[in-house]
Amino acid sequence: MAPGDLIVYAQGDRAGQPVNASDLEPGQRQVIAYPMNPQTRVVKGEEPANTLLLLRLEAASLTAETARHAAGGVVAYSGVCTHLGCIVSNWIADKQLLFCPCHGAQYDPRDRAKALVVAPKPLPQLPIRVEDGVLVVAGEFQGPVGPPT
Repeated sequence: MAPGDLIVYAQGDRAGQPVNASDLEPGQRQVIAYPMNPQTRVVKGEEPANTLLLLRLEAASLTAETARHAAGGVVAYSGVCTHLGCIVSNWIADKQLLFCPCHGAQYDPRDRAKALVVAPKPLPQLPIRVEDGVLVVAGEFQGPVGPPT
């Protein structure tokens, strides 16, 4: 993954297509995505460490540090659970929390994906930006991906 990579859908009928910031509705469950090299059009989905979680939240609900790496309320985090490395694929809608179905880890996406239950550390945030409406990687993960070694 590198700055400038496009962020594309990982699954469904839009797999491989760039994610537009306007596609994401505030408060809806996370979209699972991958980075894609814009020149070669190669989707970097083979490595679990490249799995991204995207969601739009009310910009005013984000902590200052979270907002610094977000794009208009859209945040991106590693999809790899920091407990044992599963993919954080579920969403607790009424609490707006990311949820890992393997062992119940919960993360608060409004506050740098702070670990609330089970997991030993937050999900690292990925700095993103919007270019021509499309989400783009703007930097490196703000911490190591996956469980502690």
